[in-house]
Amino acid sequence: MSARGRSYRYVGPVELKSAVRPGGGGCRINSAADFGRWIAERSAAELAESFTFVVGMDGVLRLAPRRSEHVACADGDMVRSAGEISFICEADRWAVSEVSNQSTGYCPDIGSWSEVARALDGVELGRPSGFTHEVVFQRCPDCQEHNIVREDDFVCVFCGSDLPAWNVDPAV
Repeated sequence: MSARGRSYRYVGPVELKSAVRPGGGGCRINSAADFGRWIAERSAAELAESFTFVVGMDGVLRLAPRRSEHVACADGDMVRSAGEISFICEADRWAVSEVSNQSTGYCPDIGSWSEVARALDGVELGRPSGFTHEVVFQRCPDCQEHNIVREDDFVCVFCGSDLPAWNVDPAV
């Protein structure tokens, strides 16, 4: 783990990572101008849905269409956060309307918000004070399946075992 925070490796299906082609990742948003150009190219139908996002190891926000895999958006690399994000234009200024850490490929914890906030602040986007929808991920120690914990029910939906504290990535 670096001084900036934890990183997440891809823990999803191997076949999805195998399909990633180098250089095909999400659009890198390094500045407000980059975001302005990117958002101007989106159709009304695209803007009505959320987008896939990752914050790369370099701290840069990457955006891709909603149905994109997070691992493809990240170009197969490790990330600082990942999830889904929506935007709204108010008074001729773009802002984040909703953002979550929902990425079953990377399973970032809610503490990854600080990396998302830093990336959004870097491109001058208005944002909420945290994830608008927080997802808690757990890996079952018995069957090894990844779970999304709902309503504080720390029980594996696959085998019924109790789920321990944060443990999605077996390397941690």
